[in-house]
Amino acid sequence: MTPEDLPAYSDMIHPVVKAVVALGGSATGREIASRVVQDLAFTDEMLAVQRSNRPEASVLLERVYWARSYAKLIGALESSRRGVFLVTALGKELAALPDAEGRQRALELDREYRRQRARRGRQEAATEPDLDPDDAALAELDDGEAPPGSAGGEQWRAQLLARLHQLSPDGFEEFVLYLLRLYGLELERVGGTGDEGIDGIGTAPISPVLSSRVAVQVKRYDPNGRAVGREVVALFQRDAQTKGAERAILVTLGKFSEPARRAAILTSPTVDLIDGDRLTELVRDKRIGVRTVTVVQVDTRWFDRFD
Repeated sequence: MTPEDLPAYSDMIHPVVKAVVALGGSATGREIASRVVQDLAFTDEMLAVQRSNRPEASVLLERVYWARSYAKLIGALESSRRGVFLVTALGKELAALPDAEGRQRALELDREYRRQRARRGRQEAATEPDLDPDDAALAELDDGEAPPGSAGGEQWRAQLLARLHQLSPDGFEEFVLYLLRLYGLELERVGGTGDEGIDGIGTAPISPVLSSRVAVQVKRYDPNGRAVGREVVALFQRDAQTKGAERAILVTLGKFSEPARRAAILTSPTVDLIDGDRLTELVRDKRIGVRTVTVVQVDTRWFDRFD
């Protein structure tokens, strides 16, 4: 088998976008590559094809990386944080198309992007990101943003929680999985009958050589409603245990009762409880959907992508 026998990168733009949608609307580069390999049933023989001048690299995986890069360049994906990709409105439309139609549409968008780039000339084209399988160049960093400063009041928290509560349950779930990925978790989105209320399952990094299997449950409760009780935590612990989870994370917009907090650490697996206040801190620390001037301001339109 030779490189000429393998799919072109342009043929994999649509599968890449579909992979991100299937993973919950966001994914790391590694998760995308793994899902595409699975979805397209690439064989070990195909993955082993290399070029004589680059014997250390799989030609097929390089093309998956290129497909991911061009999915971003045509506007189907975005990556405002290092190594985590988020599907856009265009990407959702593209992923919803039947395979043949979706691939043709992706090919048209790719060609149009290339034509426009050619018109811009060599100087601007030279600023396009180079391929980097390790995500260093493909993921943009917000180096020009000022670091978060003083909150200057707590009104922003209530505004942020209110906006998150306006999301649909599925949209809020997608947002939480995206946020957790920004903190290094690798997650598969799950749901439906037989999943025992688990919304995500995957691994959380402990050290460069250790990780822990983790289960995630997302509850979009009213920020001003009743506190989450012990029974919710206990049920989640049981469900997480059936999935083989060593740790668990329960996220809600509301608050947890004291009995719930005690239950979270008394039985295995231990549950990390993220309430509304803690969630706002995590959002602010990663600077997604908020901006800091002299006070923290909520960019409510940023969350429209999850509606």
